[in-house]
Amino acid sequence: MIASCTFRRLEIPLVEPMRTAYGEHRVKTAILIELQSDSGAMGVAECVAMREPTYTEESVATAWHVIRDHLLPRLARGQRLKTLEPGTLTEIWSDIRGNKMAQAAVEMAFWDLWSMEHDTSMAKLIGGVHEEIDVGISIGIQASTEKLLMRVERALQEGYRRIKLKISPEADRAPLLAIRKVFPDVALMADANSAYRLDHIDRLLELDGLALMMIEQPLAYDDMVDHAELQARLRTSICLDESIRSAEDVRRAAKIGACRIVNIKPGRLGGIGEVIRTHQIAQQYKIGLWCGGMYETGVGRLHNLAICSLPGMVFPTDTGPSDRYFERDILKEPIRFEKPGILRVRQTHGVAEWVDWEVVDAFTTDKLVVQLREL
Repeated sequence: MIASCTFRRLEIPLVEPMRTAYGEHRVKTAILIELQSDSGAMGVAECVAMREPTYTEESVATAWHVIRDHLLPRLARGQRLKTLEPGTLTEIWSDIRGNKMAQAAVEMAFWDLWSMEHDTSMAKLIGGVHEEIDVGISIGIQASTEKLLMRVERALQEGYRRIKLKISPEADRAPLLAIRKVFPDVALMADANSAYRLDHIDRLLELDGLALMMIEQPLAYDDMVDHAELQARLRTSICLDESIRSAEDVRRAAKIGACRIVNIKPGRLGGIGEVIRTHQIAQQYKIGLWCGGMYETGVGRLHNLAICSLPGMVFPTDTGPSDRYFERDILKEPIRFEKPGILRVRQTHGVAEWVDWEVVDAFTTDKLVVQLREL
């Protein structure tokens, strides 16, 4: 049984600011969850909610509240009533609407704990088959074309297998065309982060001639219907990100033709269990899959790499080396390329042994320990 939960708020400096349609980020704010069992095993996971509710409605503050005041009390009651397993854990808080990132943090820590207690890697637990993962890079909106092209060239020299460029209606065709002219054969995609409306359709159609792998989430974060209308007119595949909150959402999107590709993020879906269900439905409807990123620490990256090992993951991941993002990661050894553009899936039996707890303590700005027996 789970004896306690420790959760911490971390503030981790980024190597360089990341600019997206949502704004600029200079520091990674994260919640780290540690579940401790009666046997002494520990499961660790990361909540990927951001400081402000700009990606979804969740934020670090709301996730902290939901974990403390709603998820943990239900977890305590649930395990007193029955034996819990990773695939059914979320049943005990099925009455809670939304708050997927908060749910995912606790659920993934439970999977990680289960991995340690059963001496089985996360990748093996979920049915992973790939041992090496192709990695792409996400490049934010740059101040000039020259800086953008220098950044792309450096990324390709470092071995990245795909370039993803953040775009907005003010910066889209020109920077993408500049990349395509200088690097005609590069695997290139665009990420709009919901910055467009359907009345921008002519502008989006102009991107059709650039041989993009996909355009990610061009329209509203909660939309499928307009995406279906746009996909019917675009040759380029639409990839849905923010619009997909569950496996059922993938089925709905496939039914109306809203996309051909889905970006899987365990935090947005609510955890590993929903990732597995999403993977199954996507394969059923022949929807392409890949694993996106939320600027995770090394803990979140290890879990993402396990997800990338699933057989349906056919496009390069955004989960790259951690030292690209952080001045100091919270792992003892940062995640680095096995070879250029390739990360290896670590067969971790729980990630706690990989964590540098002294560094975690240094980045911790708030900490709470909850004894589940007292709930």
